[in-house]
Amino acid sequence: MAETDPKTVQDLTAVVQTLLQQMQDKFQTMSDQIIGRNILFFAVSCCALELDDMSCRIDDLEKNIADLMTQAGVEELEAENKTPATNKS
Repeated sequence: MAETDPKTVQDLTAVVQTLLQQMQDKFQTMSDQIIGRNILFFAVSCCALELDDMSCRIDDLEKNIADLMTQAGVEELEAENKTPATNKS
């Protein structure tokens, strides 16, 4: 260890600067990883919300179509067309 001990103030300064730079690099790497994970989590959350919203819209659309069919009497017409023709001879 005696060979790597700084002998002058300039050597000590260089060692400290190197250590600080290494710490900064590690901190930056960790920060980038955390930010990347947060972005991924946010993207997945947004997709889930969009799917929920789309599902609600589809449900509303199906209900509106069913209501319109009821108002138009389509259900009655379908029921009449599906009954077997027993008296049509």
